[in-house]
Amino acid sequence: MSRHDNLLVELGTEELPPKALLTLSDAFAAGLDKQLRGAGFEFQALESYATPRRLALRVEHIAAEQPERVETRRGPALGAAFDASGAPTKAAQGFARSCGVEVSALGRLKSDEGEWLCFEQTVAGRRLFDVLPDMVNQALAGLPIPKRMRWGAHTAEFVRPAHWVVMLYGSEVIAGEVLGLKADRVTHGHRFMHGAPIALAHADDYVASLATPGYVIAPFAARRERVRALIEMTAQAEGGTAVIDEALLDEVTALVEWPVPICGSFDAHFLELPGEVLIASMQGHQKYFPIRDAHGGLRNRFITLANLESAAPEAIRSGNERVIRPRLSDADFFYRADRAKRLDSRLAGLDSMMYEKRLGSLGDKTRRIVSLAATLASACGADSALAGRAAELSRCDLLSDLVGEFPELQGTMGSYYAAADGEAGEVSVAIGEFYQPRFSGDAIPATEVGRAVALADKLDSLVGIFGIGSAPTGDRDPFALRRAAIGLLRIIIESDIALDLRDAIDFSLATYAGVKLAPDTAEQVYGFVRERLRGYYLERGTPNDVCTAVFANDPGSPAEVARRLTAVSSFRALPAAAALAAANKRIANILKKLDTPPAAVIDDTLLADAAERELAARYAALAPQAEQLFNAREYTRYMELLASLREPVDAFFDGVMVMCDDAALRANRLALLARLHALFTRVADIARLHDA
Repeated sequence: MSRHDNLLVELGTEELPPKALLTLSDAFAAGLDKQLRGAGFEFQALESYATPRRLALRVEHIAAEQPERVETRRGPALGAAFDASGAPTKAAQGFARSCGVEVSALGRLKSDEGEWLCFEQTVAGRRLFDVLPDMVNQALAGLPIPKRMRWGAHTAEFVRPAHWVVMLYGSEVIAGEVLGLKADRVTHGHRFMHGAPIALAHADDYVASLATPGYVIAPFAARRERVRALIEMTAQAEGGTAVIDEALLDEVTALVEWPVPICGSFDAHFLELPGEVLIASMQGHQKYFPIRDAHGGLRNRFITLANLESAAPEAIRSGNERVIRPRLSDADFFYRADRAKRLDSRLAGLDSMMYEKRLGSLGDKTRRIVSLAATLASACGADSALAGRAAELSRCDLLSDLVGEFPELQGTMGSYYAAADGEAGEVSVAIGEFYQPRFSGDAIPATEVGRAVALADKLDSLVGIFGIGSAPTGDRDPFALRRAAIGLLRIIIESDIALDLRDAIDFSLATYAGVKLAPDTAEQVYGFVRERLRGYYLERGTPNDVCTAVFANDPGSPAEVARRLTAVSSFRALPAAAALAAANKRIANILKKLDTPPAAVIDDTLLADAAERELAARYAALAPQAEQLFNAREYTRYMELLASLREPVDAFFDGVMVMCDDAALRANRLALLARLHALFTRVADIARLHDA
């Protein structure tokens, strides 16, 4: 049996790009995993480590060598390998020589395509020690690095200069070179707190030896949680709670190997600025974590993470306080300069900002959104004039100094400036909401006016970009249309807005007067959004057959789709659902074969069989109630009502011959089935359930 042990691979470098560290680590792990599995090496698990100065992998219980394998070489076809007397031809003899055997030692390979000579041999597996260096080099070569660099006299290239390599199999060093460096068992701890090299006795010693005495927390996830805990404890000690942005938490974790929190302060008068401005400045420029008080307001305190235990933490604190002061002063200056002008005074400037050359300027886009928001306002329960005004001012803050400095504050600053200018409260709030949802999991606009503007903005982008032939392809989506479509759907569904997608798209197209769009723009946009809608529910666990049943009817309103999916999901769980789905499929197949449509009226005098009389009576009694429930959009109760037809439907198909010889009876029975089919497919095509 092959030996198994744990493998450690570490590459030590200069400080790696913090925003790319996790991506590099994940890609390194995926690359080596692919190499090892592709070569047939057995192992139990692969764990990655990433710090500012290292990428490392630990492969658990990996085999020391590949398993033996049987290789089969195919030779000439039998017809070409032997002559009429059965003697081997030159083709057969040449193939045998190339394999190092006599023709008589060759085997036969048969398939549907024919029969050939073949040679089989057992090949011993290669040793991990022999192949690992090349595998590591290939994994590193495959990392997503936009621009590689060289260093010193080395010809190797990497994102940063590399200084050491560790490759240990258990306690043994795997000899070889990675990026021109010879592998060893020596790693290095913290650059300042432990300058001495650390010799690893075994691959399993890596994490513990780096932590003590190395002052390095190697696992990224563990270090991240340590950073979070330190920030939270420091904020609590200050009597507040920390504002922790997850992306910033990742970035700071990628900047430190031994995190140490330091709390600093800034002048209290800066608290007069909007909180979002202070947060953007502290997080974006300085990588600080702001602190809120018990009431949710910001305190004039912040937390930063040092990468060492300093003998003079006051010096670090003072340095950070000295740096944040001019940053906040700049923000204060920009804010006051912006406030000196009304927000609507910037409207004309939007005409000089290009949105898309074929679709015009941001001014053109704004005018389209004004018209569309006013049209959509009634469906959202909003005032059309307020929706139009909010849309008109929605992008004016793009011309403000603060948004120029902090682009992530677009919308937010427009809301503040509109309120300061005395705009209606609904208008200023909507300006701050209309970009929502900005990302997966973000909230949708909370106000009716905000929803109207947000829907208008997303529809305009979808219709315009599709109309000029720039729809998303593959993983390319430069205009973020997938996000726009999901945002559009979430607003409609979560707010229960009675809006048909086809109508909304037509409203948007009407605002593009004078702009040449593709003639099939409406169909393209509708299909794209509908596909996102189906995916939205599949990702949330709605069964595929339920989605298929509802979408078969193609309801145009996403809110309507939501109600029908809920109803059909409940119906699907009923005992009668499978039998009724199968019966409805049977009915559909019968009706599909007819040359002419069934009669519109059921003739009671032609109901000859007891089972068909019972089914017709139950249908007649149930149909008016079903109609009321459907019109009231009480779809769950509608589907429950259908379930009560299981027994008479089963009895009908068990005892009645639909396609009988009597033409009048046959036509009447088909009319009854047609009425039932219409009833069963009104909310959804239940024949699609349970793969019926």
